[in-house]
This record gives sequence, C-alpha cells and structure tokens, in this order.
Amino acid sequence: MAHAPVLIAADGGANACVAAGLTPSAVIGDFDSLEASTKDRLKDTQLLHIAEQDSTDFEKSLTNIDAPFILATGFTSARLDHTLAALSALIQHRATPVIVLGDNDVVFAARDHLVLDLAPGTRVSIFPMSEVTGSSTGLAWPIDDLILAPNGRIGTSNVAEGPVTLRFAQTDCLIILPREALLTALHALTGSTAVPER
Repeated sequence: MAHAPVLIAADGGANACVAAGLTPSAVIGDFDSLEASTKDRLKDTQLLHIAEQDSTDFEKSLTNIDAPFILATGFTSARLDHTLAALSALIQHRATPVIVLGDNDVVFAARDHLVLDLAPGTRVSIFPMSEVTGSSTGLAWPIDDLILAPNGRIGTSNVAEGPVTLRFAQTDCLIILPREALLTALHALTGSTAVPER
C-alpha cells in the first residue's frame, strides 16, 4: 500500500482486509465469498455488487477501477484455477497497467516495447499466452527469431545481463520477475514509481 494507497477488495478479499485491520475504500464482486460479519463491519464502504457469473471478481474489479495502475495481491496463493483465471485476465484487460504480486514473483502483461532496468543475474521469464514473436537486448538467451507459444517454446528462467529491452510483434504474453523487481516493473509500465495522489 506504500505504492498504491487506495485499497479495493475483490469480493472475499474484503474478509482478508478486515482480518488484517484494513478497511477497503470499496468492495467489488458477486459477493458469494463476502462474509456477513465482514459486510456488517463495512457499512461505510462502497459495495459494488455485480451479480453476473460470466467474469471473475478480479475481472469485475479491473473493469470498474479508474486508476493510473493496479497492484493486485491475493490472486496467486490459493487455488490454481483462480490463479490461471487472474493471469488470463491480465491479457484480456489492458486498459490500466496491472501487476499481480505473488509471494516470490510479480507478473504483468507485456507491452509492445518494454525497458526493464534490471541488475545482472535477475530472473526474467516470458510466458506466451498465444503465439508471440519479438526481439530483446540484455538477456542471456535473446528471443530474436524465436516463436514462443504455450504449446511450444516458452521463455522460462531467462537471465538479465543488465538492463533489458523487449519488443513484441504480438503482446499476448506475461512477463514474470522476482518480487524484488516490483518498482522496476512499475516504472516500465507507467514511467513512474511515485505514489499517486489520493
């Protein structure tokens, strides 16, 4: 929250917020996981109930938050199907830069051009969600002339040799970095690491 001080909860994420002593500014979702006791404690919080079941609560949140960027937590440590759904949502909803924070990693959807100011030895994974081609500088194993695809070659565990530049002809891929690279990822997506005004 030092970098994204406005707290929004996706449905049952409000339970975790309240348990941690935090009060979200809003709760968005179909509320199938929002505990009654949590709802009672959030009487002054905006509750945006979206009943449709064609999207996840994460997607509902992404399409209803107006912010310069979103840092999303709690989407990678529980059920694998929920994690995969969140990663799919990163590709489908690109209007706002979104970084998903895991215990060990940060992940975000690629842009057609990215500059990552990484220290030598930093792990850089490129995971294609469809067929992707591109070029790179600063990687131990360049991606030039490669076709990356989820059912073929993927770009797991590449290594930065210093600052990395990535260019993609198609951007349906995820960039995965160590969690320590959060500010680098934020700068690459927004051009800033400053905390936005409330």
